[in-house]
Amino acid sequence: MNRPAPLTQFEVHSQSYQNLALFRIYVAYRSILSIVLLILLVSPDTRLLVGSLNPDLYTTAALIYLATSIPLVGALSTRFNENQALMLLVFLVDIVAITLLADTSGGMTSGLPALLVITAASSAVLISNRKLAMLVAAISVLAILLDTAWLILRDVLDIGSLFPAGLLGLLIFGVALMVQTVAHRLGRAEALARDRASELYSLQRLNEQIVQHMQTGILLVNNEGLVRVMNQSAIRLLKPETQMTEQQGGQLEDYCVQLADQFKQWKRSGMHRAKPFSVADGGNPVIANFQALQPNINLESLVLVEDYAPATQYAQSLKLNSLGRLTASIAHEIRNPLGAISHAAQLLQESSDLVPSDHRMADIIQHHSERVNQIVESVMQISRREPPKPEQLLLASWLNDFVREYLNALNRPAQVTIDCDYKELLIEFDPENLQRIFANLLDNALRHSKQETGKETARIYINVDNSLHQYHINMIDNGSGVAFADRAKLFEPFFTTMSEGSGMGLYLCKELCEINNANLDYRPTSKGESCFRISINQRAL
Repeated sequence: MNRPAPLTQFEVHSQSYQNLALFRIYVAYRSILSIVLLILLVSPDTRLLVGSLNPDLYTTAALIYLATSIPLVGALSTRFNENQALMLLVFLVDIVAITLLADTSGGMTSGLPALLVITAASSAVLISNRKLAMLVAAISVLAILLDTAWLILRDVLDIGSLFPAGLLGLLIFGVALMVQTVAHRLGRAEALARDRASELYSLQRLNEQIVQHMQTGILLVNNEGLVRVMNQSAIRLLKPETQMTEQQGGQLEDYCVQLADQFKQWKRSGMHRAKPFSVADGGNPVIANFQALQPNINLESLVLVEDYAPATQYAQSLKLNSLGRLTASIAHEIRNPLGAISHAAQLLQESSDLVPSDHRMADIIQHHSERVNQIVESVMQISRREPPKPEQLLLASWLNDFVREYLNALNRPAQVTIDCDYKELLIEFDPENLQRIFANLLDNALRHSKQETGKETARIYINVDNSLHQYHINMIDNGSGVAFADRAKLFEPFFTTMSEGSGMGLYLCKELCEINNANLDYRPTSKGESCFRISINQRAL
């Protein structure tokens, strides 16, 4: 399986790091060179080529040259090359050693002085101070000329040997200058490349952070439905119980079957009509869109998953605004004639000439006038509602205060218990809205419990669902519950199973929950008790 693409850092090396690599190569070169020079002396086929003038001095110089490589090999893991004085000392030792080896082998005729070209070129690269690098080249040239003059004085070489020595000196200077120029330009190019690579890496980090912290879930899916990349929002929306570090690429259907079906349908037809769906039972609805990447030889596609709750809340807000304007018109048009009808019914009831059958009709008119007025009042409560003013509420403490005040105002025997193990649980909610919701739900719970058991009882149970990142407030009663056929219409306006109800209470509660970024639904408990659950998203805090 493919893991979600991790952020890859560019391999950006500093100049000192690359100089250290070159220094390691040079140390290896001088170590091998010293060994080869010793082998040339001991080998029967080559012993006449080197050390012919003074074999003992040649051997001593070669061994000392090899011995100086030992501490340098030990310093390869350090920043030895950054010390310019020590590097100058290393190259001076090399000049002295090669000059001694050349002197004991016949000077220019041995060809060993040509090794100083490599020494001068290496110093031009490894010593950043250009004056010190040229000093190494100058000392190399001077060592060649002095050694040649010394051998001429000893009659080992003739005066004509000064010419090749001079040419070699010019070559050393030329190589040193050329290598310095090239190294300087390469250094600038490398510095520019490092800066560009650093900028690219910063941009990559920024893009990664933007993608990972977007509210929209993003998945990169190949033609076979294999998820190659997904950001944190996608995991939160599709598989919230899984940590980002534990997440591995898998088939799209492993995360959500509905999403995989929509993806396959889009692949087949090339068309997609966005349709909200829920990943988990009771979870927030999400909506998906698909986008093919072009050109793309792997036929990969982007899957964009968004939380549909904000769109629902916005639509709900528009609906409530329209409903507010409509109810204002309804109140104006209905209340006046409704008041006249109610007043006329009262006058009829007070008439002494009214026969009992007509008196009964007047009671019916009065009763239903009051019921219509109650419906108008309920609708007006919705239309007059202001935007929520959320506050941080300590849920357990707030519930205890509310239930105590509710029972005192009820002024009749009733029992409401609170089961909350989360004493420090904080929620963000408009306290006035929450008070109206609980008052409505408690009224229903106590009424239905009394109808079923003869006692007004209710239980409020608080639990936390970490997989959905939600707090659940459960209002449980001992009533007969809601018939399965009626559950789909339970929160519709004007729907009621009570002969005296207006059908606006639960609708009003659900609206108040949704504008506070919460959800209200009905779900019986495992024991068959009737339960209304308020689900509050942790991410809203």
